[in-house]
Amino acid sequence: MNPELVELAIQFSPVAFLLVLGLVAGTILERRHFADIRVRETRFRSLPAVTFSKPPADWAVDGCGLVAGSVVVSLDYFKRFAAALRIIFGGRIKAFEPLMDRGRREAILRMKQEAAETGYDAIINVRLETSRIANANGSTTAGVELMAYGTGLKLRNPLGNALPTEGA
Repeated sequence: MNPELVELAIQFSPVAFLLVLGLVAGTILERRHFADIRVRETRFRSLPAVTFSKPPADWAVDGCGLVAGSVVVSLDYFKRFAAALRIIFGGRIKAFEPLMDRGRREAILRMKQEAAETGYDAIINVRLETSRIANANGSTTAGVELMAYGTGLKLRNPLGNALPTEGA
């Protein structure tokens, strides 16, 4: 075998190992997180979170307050590497899509949890914000913060499982 190829393989094996480790570990952790999100979404399904700026006319509101939930998420090593390649060549960065989906869903769940703990029955005027968190050198993204916030409402007659409709 060519000694130069062997030397090259030895030099790149740590990088290859880290890429494979990142792929395996990241995939396992992502699947676990999505499973946890699905369970929690089922638990908070009866607490509506809508983008209406005003409550529907048939909601008798007794109180309100700000509720929020935020999460900071980061790419695993493999996805960061794959995204860097995509950025060089252009096109859709598919590695970011599950990350953003998990982040949005987690932020909304945390907002709903705060609303439930505070005694609110519904959330209106829901908004989502994102912000990039850079590494210390500022050249790459270390993660993304996603924040969900809205107005929690205490209703005179809680909705149960009924979801609101615009103009109802």
